[in-house]
Amino acid sequence: MKLFNRAKGVSGEMLAIKYLKKNKYKILEQNYKNKIGEIDIIASQKDTLIFIEVKARTYKDFGSPCEAVDVRKQNKIRLVASGYLKEKRLFDTPVRFDVFEILDDKINYIENAF
Repeated sequence: MKLFNRAKGVSGEMLAIKYLKKNKYKILEQNYKNKIGEIDIIASQKDTLIFIEVKARTYKDFGSPCEAVDVRKQNKIRLVASGYLKEKRLFDTPVRFDVFEILDDKINYIENAF
């Protein structure tokens, strides 16, 4: 089951990257990791740095994919993003946190999700 979930996650990330590139986002990192955690995609558009969490599900039995990005997950993403900004010395860069939701092959891209 864990292998299936990882494959679904990779497939979701590839779909997200294709969508983002088509919509003029520049992909900077995929699966960026530091000692705190991981961010699925880091992209930029114009002067804004965007940290993107990708959630894919095939059914809603446990809620929509974006509901899995709860406050605890949001705080972890913020901490990882902060580490990235420090590492890259991007102190005055505007940032945004988005969620790319895939449910049964339907895409919902949520800008400024949190």
